[in-house]
Amino acid sequence: MSDAFALDAYCARIGYSGPREPNLATLHALALHHATAIPFENLDVLLGRPVVLSAEALTAKLVQARRGGYCFEQNGLLLLALRALGYRVTPLGGRARWQMPRDFVPPRTHLVLRVHLAGGDWLVDCGLGSASLTGAIPLEFDRPHETPHEARRLVREDDGRIFHQALLGDTWADVCEFSLAEMNPIDCEVANWWTSANPNSRFKRELLVALARPDGTRKAIRGDTFVHRRGAEILHQRTIESAADLLALLAEHFGLPFPPETRFGPADAPWAR
Repeated sequence: MSDAFALDAYCARIGYSGPREPNLATLHALALHHATAIPFENLDVLLGRPVVLSAEALTAKLVQARRGGYCFEQNGLLLLALRALGYRVTPLGGRARWQMPRDFVPPRTHLVLRVHLAGGDWLVDCGLGSASLTGAIPLEFDRPHETPHEARRLVREDDGRIFHQALLGDTWADVCEFSLAEMNPIDCEVANWWTSANPNSRFKRELLVALARPDGTRKAIRGDTFVHRRGAEILHQRTIESAADLLALLAEHFGLPFPPETRFGPADAPWAR
């Protein structure tokens, strides 16, 4: 599969022209370039379109059509690129926990990548929306690590669960929970179907778009609210007033142009009017 992957086109898509040796420096650079070039978004789900995870479909959508996607698309594409470069990567399954209380159990519908290097294993994750990693962090516990955006750490609980956390102000906030068990392709297919097609999926009910910026800030849309922030500091926030307003924001801030007649469901959502 890696032999057929369009690596040059991928690097052009994320604006990366640096070395391609499969080492830690390249891994850091790829994570940053990917996270700041390809927006996280669930727009196809709200348009009623299928989300396909084949290498051909991911390349066509995220690279050639310059769209974004959610974790199975984002990290699926990154997995293809890393393997094409010669990295050894293990996909891991998890639960997205951004802005969720610890006592709530979300579905196990998140994909994380474990990259094996000579000096140890590292975690990359460009599919966490407003909390996507912009660098690699080592697979070690209870130690903070700086990234181009927020500091991060991994915490292992007594029951074996691993929590990935981001430092927002003075608070460590959960962004995802995962285990070290490999997530096989069939598991990704099942979880992707639930995420994109089940009526109870959050992605069927809520509009989510996010993009990390090279200046250390992040821009995001959640429902009818647009936010520009640096860590826990809100730089700008406003309500999306109409469908036309949403389309303008998508094009200007996320590089996602759509025809003016486009309406993202549900039909009664404020951003669809």
